Amino acid sequence: MQSKTDLNLYIGCTNDIKGRLILHNNKKVGSTKERAPFILIHYEAFLDPVDAYNREKYLKTRWGRNFIIKNLTNFFNR
Repeated sequence: MQSKTDLNLYIGCTNDIKGRLILHNNKKVGSTKERAPFILIHYEAFLDPVDAYNREKYLKTRWGRNFIIKNLTNFFNR
């Protein structure tokens, strides 16, 4: 997700993407309430939760964030 307030990314893992976005936008998540609202700009789906959490860890690294930015070039360059 991207904050519409500061344009920074938020990377997380959930089994209810719609519900989680609503929580963030309703300022129910302490770590992001000052940065709401958010828009969903990218998601990935996994069948195995361990695979999902490993991917989340990677995306939170510098290399992972660069992967997101590189693969969403059109979004970030508009």
